[in-house]
Amino acid sequence: MAEIRVEKLRKAFGDFVAVRDSTFTVADGEFVCLLGPSGCGKTTTLRMIAGLELPTGGRILLGGEDVTMQRASLRDIAFVFQLFALYPHLNVRANIAFPLQCQGVRGAELARRVEQAAATLRITHLLDARVSGLSSGDRQRVALGRAIVREPKAFLMDEPLGALDAEFRHLMCGELRALHDRLRATTVYVTHDQSEAMTMADRIAVMNLGTIEQLASPQEIYDRPATTFVAEFIGSPPMNLLPCAAGADGLRPGADRVRVGGVELAMPALAEGAAGPEFVLGVRPEHVELADDAPLRASVYGTEYLGTLQVVTLTLADGRTTLRARVRSELPVRAGDQVGLRLAPGRLSLFSRADGRALRSALHDGAAHG
Repeated sequence: MAEIRVEKLRKAFGDFVAVRDSTFTVADGEFVCLLGPSGCGKTTTLRMIAGLELPTGGRILLGGEDVTMQRASLRDIAFVFQLFALYPHLNVRANIAFPLQCQGVRGAELARRVEQAAATLRITHLLDARVSGLSSGDRQRVALGRAIVREPKAFLMDEPLGALDAEFRHLMCGELRALHDRLRATTVYVTHDQSEAMTMADRIAVMNLGTIEQLASPQEIYDRPATTFVAEFIGSPPMNLLPCAAGADGLRPGADRVRVGGVELAMPALAEGAAGPEFVLGVRPEHVELADDAPLRASVYGTEYLGTLQVVTLTLADGRTTLRARVRSELPVRAGDQVGLRLAPGRLSLFSRADGRALRSALHDGAAHG
């Protein structure tokens, strides 16, 4: 396996820039997800790493070797697509063996590596079955077997679970992560599904309009989003973003108050200054508490029952600002109720309204997680 390093990678199609000067490193043995909506540049980035697209600018290094302009066949990587791309007239054994045969591997070595890949994926019992008769989940395992049998330097996966139903996707997420842990394979995985990324990745690169907005661990991205885009893209429901202004003491290093809905709220002190008169306050739904004695008032618009929890949609007194709270399902809440809201101070993020960048993230500077 090997480290993948991308330096100022850029791809333009005429006047359209699909990838904008991306720089990141995937460490040897690390599992990194490229996550974002359709058209954000994640698949184009993956295809450039694979050698299926040539970059407009920048460099790609695999194991320290510059492979930017190298043909895909010379890069020693394995690519797994959303569509399984198997040979339906061949059995499982022949499908897995095919890339080795193309490399000239024969005899006992070929048989050993096919058996080893099948055992790793728990499909030994299917080796003599035709792939056309397999379930979607088993066909995906065969596609993975054809990739890992080559023992490449890195695995690149483009929405490999996209063709599976929800139950199989959940199962395969766990199996893919377990496979990664056994092989310690350097992996770059593209998805638009945040649950896949949060389940499997060591780190996630959240992409938007060709740019990596944040590259961090799943917990870091969830707790401390770097931009309002990340805050709204990650989480179900996503982070609440509330228009706010500086408190009576202004917004400067040490400031610990902001004004939301005409009410001043406490937050941990700012470590850095900020310019501009208006800001956006971010808080996750699970950190909004319904409390009768809280000064911030709202009316209940509706509720969504989720078993042990319920998601309550609320409208602030201005009639324009809405937010969601995730609270216990036994809490009696009905549409039209007037309630007070308490926002956990240590869990608040503050963003610039001008560019969406975080001025202060939740749990900033080691604030308690409780």
